[in-house]
Parts: sequence; C-alpha cells; structure tokens
Amino acid sequence: MRTIWLSGAEWLAVLRIGLGLWWLESWRHKDRKGWFERGTGIAWAADVAGRHRWGVVRTGFRRVVEPRPKLIAYVVVYAELALGLGLVTGFLTPVALVAGRLLNLLYLTLMIHDWAEQGQNAMMALISLVALFAMGWQVWSLDAAFGLFL
Repeated sequence: MRTIWLSGAEWLAVLRIGLGLWWLESWRHKDRKGWFERGTGIAWAADVAGRHRWGVVRTGFRRVVEPRPKLIAYVVVYAELALGLGLVTGFLTPVALVAGRLLNLLYLTLMIHDWAEQGQNAMMALISLVALFAMGWQVWSLDAAFGLFL
C-alpha cells in the first residue's frame, strides 16, 4: 500500500484516534446531571421510541430501557467515555470497535427518522468497520505495546 507522509498502519491509527476523539466529544457535551438526576436523555429516547414506526423498537425500549432508566443512562454515558478512551489509547481496540459499531447501529435504528443524526452514526459505524478489519491497532496503541490482537 502506497501512502503519503505516514504508513498505511499509521493512517489507520489516525482514523482510530479520530473516532475515539469523536466518542469523547459525544461524552463531553452530554449534560450528565440531566441524564443522571433528571433522566433527560432517556426521556428523549422514550419519546423517540414511542413514536417509532417499527414496533420492535417500541417494544424493545419498553422491555429493556423503561424498567431501568437510571442504569441505562449510566451505561450509555459511560460507554461513550470508555469507547473514546479505548480507541484513543488503543487499548482493547477490537472490543471498542465492535461495541462502538453496535452502539452506533442502535442509535441509527432509534433515530431512523432524524436525518441530522444519521450522517454521524453512519460515518462512525463505517470508520469502526474499516479500523476493525484493517486492524487499526497495529501502531500507536497499548494493544501493540502489549502484543495484544496481533
């Protein structure tokens, strides 16, 4: 593979780190007090799921999220932080890439009618897929330093 300035593996690391920074920004801009104390994030998602045209989304939300809104709020918020840190540092990178892709696909499905969010989730899911299959943890990562997943 011919590249300019950096090697192919280094460009993939740049992509992986950029995706991690994107997850960290998603975590940073969340109103955590609103999510944890007032339940604003889950209330918004409940409204979206309640009006969703796919019955499976409404039913899934009612069965999984509604009985445990506080727990799910913590899971969502801290999953974004963990994904960001894992991808930026390159620690357990394949796990972070698969989990991030699943979270993006979940967001994509929930917000199927909100086109403003679709581009972000689709691009993040695509970057996750490319970084996973191209093994974007080969350089500039703790995984490479520890000899993991090579």
